[in-house]
Amino acid sequence: LFNRNPQFLLLLMANTLVRLSYVFTGTHSLHYHYLALSEPGPDLPQFLAVGYVDDQPFIHYDSRVDRAKPQAPWMATVDAQYWETETQKQRAWAKVQQVETWTVMGYHNQSTAFSPTYAGMHSTQRMFGCEIREDGHTHSFWQFGFDGQDHLSLDLETLNWVSAKPAAMRTKSWWETERCYAEYDKAYLEGLCLVSLRRYLELGGQSLTRKEPPTVQVTRHTAQDGGITLKCWARGFYPRDISLSWWLGEEELVLETEYVETRPSGDGTYQTWAAVQVPARMEDRYTCHVQHSGLNHTFTVTWEAPPHQWITSAVVIPMLIFLLLTAGVLIFIKQYSQGRWEEKKVPSQLAKPCREKGSSPILPAERF
Repeated sequence: LFNRNPQFLLLLMANTLVRLSYVFTGTHSLHYHYLALSEPGPDLPQFLAVGYVDDQPFIHYDSRVDRAKPQAPWMATVDAQYWETETQKQRAWAKVQQVETWTVMGYHNQSTAFSPTYAGMHSTQRMFGCEIREDGHTHSFWQFGFDGQDHLSLDLETLNWVSAKPAAMRTKSWWETERCYAEYDKAYLEGLCLVSLRRYLELGGQSLTRKEPPTVQVTRHTAQDGGITLKCWARGFYPRDISLSWWLGEEELVLETEYVETRPSGDGTYQTWAAVQVPARMEDRYTCHVQHSGLNHTFTVTWEAPPHQWITSAVVIPMLIFLLLTAGVLIFIKQYSQGRWEEKKVPSQLAKPCREKGSSPILPAERF
């Protein structure tokens, strides 16, 4: 069961965004995340909707406030009629998804569908959107989740609902009894969604069409077994399209390279990395190639040993030797000087007692 802490909502929405980053690889995207809870609390809404353009929130609806509100500065100029229409739309979705939540709970034998009594808190998530890629091609998707797990997705070619697990088969049968819903979803995703995306890009202006080049860095990591990995980091770039590749000489290491999905950095830019395992003392032979629309050429970077490594061997060690030699000389001089002083002092101070005992003077080196 889900945690009822209010922070759960933010965490769930953040996790949903990370999952969708696997789907979107294009230049510009518009997608929506809907979240419905079976059991709202004093700090939890029963329905929450957030819209994103290029992973940046631009619209927000909370059932407790019951108003759609702007989340981006460039949406502040939109007229009041737009917000009234969006509010009515989200109210309708809230009712639809609430029924879906109760019904799916019944399918999972966690409560009786439409019953006011629930076995703990559960949720459904609806995620859909479209993108326009740099080459002009478009892509769309529609997904439905239960308790944070994949449940159903729409195949836009066949208009069939694809179940992610056996428990989703009853939901699939339910939705496929009304094929018109799938037809409506397809028409929206391949039509109005793309029109809306272009409109939002115009409203966003420079903040959405800008190009920020990545900051690139290569780091070296040593595993417990001694294996060495080089990671090529790209941070602070926009838009999200980017290509990272590792090369050994003229050979691209496609199969040997580990990639991660590009993720939002939280400041309106993106970050990602690519890694490759390398033999010891051969790190400088590997090159990371970076391609991004913010760069006017392919940027290449290699791993460089931190400056402190050669400073230690070339400067610190000779300095230590010098200090040790200096200390040794000073100690010798001090001991020698003390010895000479004591040697001169002893005869005058100790000569009489020693002579009385019939012994020779005691020199400093003989006192112990």
